[in-house]
Amino acid sequence: MSVTPSENEIRELILKYAAINASKYGKAEFKSVMGKIISERPELKAKARDIVPLVREIVEEFEALPSEEKKRLIEKYGEKEEVKEKKKLELPPLPNAEKGKVVMRFAPNPNGPATLGSARGMIVNGEYARVYDGKLVIRFDDTDPRTKRPMLEAYDWYLEDLEWLGYKADEVVYASKRIPVYYEHVEKLIEMGYAYACLCKRDEFKRYRDAGIECPHRNLSPEESMEVWQQMLDGKLEEGEAVIRIKTDMKHKDPAIRDWVAFRIIYESHPLVGDKYVVYPTLDFESAIEDHLCNITHIIRGKDLIDSERRQKYIYAYFGWEYPVTKHWGRVKIHEFGKLSTSTIRKEIEKGTFKGWDDPRVPTLRAIRRRGFESEAIRNFFLSLGVGENDVSVSMKNLYAENRKIIDEKANRYFFVEKPVLARIEGLETGELEVEVELPLNPAKGGIRRLKASSEVFISENDMQRFEEGDVVRLKEFCNVKLVDKEKNIFEFVGKEMEGAKKGKNIIHWLPPADSMECLVLGSERDYYGKVEKAVIKEKGKVVQFERFAFCRIEGVFSGIERGIGERGIEETETGELVRAIYTHP
Repeated sequence: MSVTPSENEIRELILKYAAINASKYGKAEFKSVMGKIISERPELKAKARDIVPLVREIVEEFEALPSEEKKRLIEKYGEKEEVKEKKKLELPPLPNAEKGKVVMRFAPNPNGPATLGSARGMIVNGEYARVYDGKLVIRFDDTDPRTKRPMLEAYDWYLEDLEWLGYKADEVVYASKRIPVYYEHVEKLIEMGYAYACLCKRDEFKRYRDAGIECPHRNLSPEESMEVWQQMLDGKLEEGEAVIRIKTDMKHKDPAIRDWVAFRIIYESHPLVGDKYVVYPTLDFESAIEDHLCNITHIIRGKDLIDSERRQKYIYAYFGWEYPVTKHWGRVKIHEFGKLSTSTIRKEIEKGTFKGWDDPRVPTLRAIRRRGFESEAIRNFFLSLGVGENDVSVSMKNLYAENRKIIDEKANRYFFVEKPVLARIEGLETGELEVEVELPLNPAKGGIRRLKASSEVFISENDMQRFEEGDVVRLKEFCNVKLVDKEKNIFEFVGKEMEGAKKGKNIIHWLPPADSMECLVLGSERDYYGKVEKAVIKEKGKVVQFERFAFCRIEGVFSGIERGIGERGIEETETGELVRAIYTHP
């Protein structure tokens, strides 16, 4: 029979798990600590309402402790926590795979830059090629110049993103540059009687297909079909007037398999090859031919593309080829982005909603890189999802956790004061104003940063609103002050020692005007304006942690229109220099 622990025991338990949680993830999180406590002492679940405020208080107190004290507690409790060996992320073995002979492919349509969904294909195919000492082929399936019109910049962006993720293409194929190859193959199929020219209107053929009846053109002689094919190539027929179909089984139980389209007429200039062609292969035909020509041994594709495999196997049977080993996986849905497709993003960019393909609010790899994510975190995230057929629904919080494990030790700490309010401290002696306050730069690597003591300091409007006159507040690592006039933002100096102030939420950040400058943080949900330590300008291109706020990547110092203020609902108040940062994650 379990005995309800005393309040002191509960406090000790909370502190223990706060330290353990911080040792693992760089910061103690309330929900994680609460979960561990209930897991270890289930009898406390009935008292959760009473324990929640205590857990919040102690977690906040822990986070406000000096770095040395935190380190001591982590070392103390870390010895009691079971140390689990870091599990190496591995993909399941590929069936019928031989070392040195595996050829994988990643085949994007470059109608926009790579997204987080694209990253999964790059990583899994790249990882299999690496594990089996094989080959990775990047093939751009760009034979639709209209519906999924290629974007010229996207070709290079894909290759750059692939390299950033840690992989390199052994071969790069541009399908639009190899269209004559597909012409040769379809002409062979027509000559063999396995493909034919169909002049049915789309709706007319649909009626035949749904009824399982052959269309009138199915039995044209190869010579007659070749004549129509030549007319298509010569531009003598209108769009939709004729297509080339692959013969399958018009009684197949799945109508989508019945005599599918291999080539169609499209009068549209192609971004890469211009007006060179007016007849383009469908993705199913082009992909089938290229997978054979590139000697692809294994294909990993979405389970929604199973019909593609069934259609393509007819071509392989006609030519006597062996179809690659295929594996189908489920979709990955990321809650925060919903159905934000490439076409939707493009429309929003054109409307001005988003400021480009690297806007922090979109799920492109360009945006993720700009936000300061580590490629290792992206790899670990997707490798952990595996390659199962079940659809997976995840939150960006999972990716945040992976990234936090990597950047927490690297990121230097700085103060960022959102919505700054200028407050005055009365009663500071001359000697107290002649010192520099030392703060830890990086708890893991050491180092210090300095701020000048000042009788005027910026504090956050959010903090200011929480306090009432008479409250004693700790300006972190500086001094204790008492709010004496809330309307005029006047505090009174009451001492230097920590004991003079409440811990936890009453320990706040501050900045002296002399050591601060304007800062705009572009966020994934909204933007944040405030003041930041001037020293942060040395961190250009790096991710830092703005204490009590978030991890952010410093883009640099900007002035004028480049400041970015006013573009997304933030009023421009000054015209001087400003630090611009990108919100990485909490």
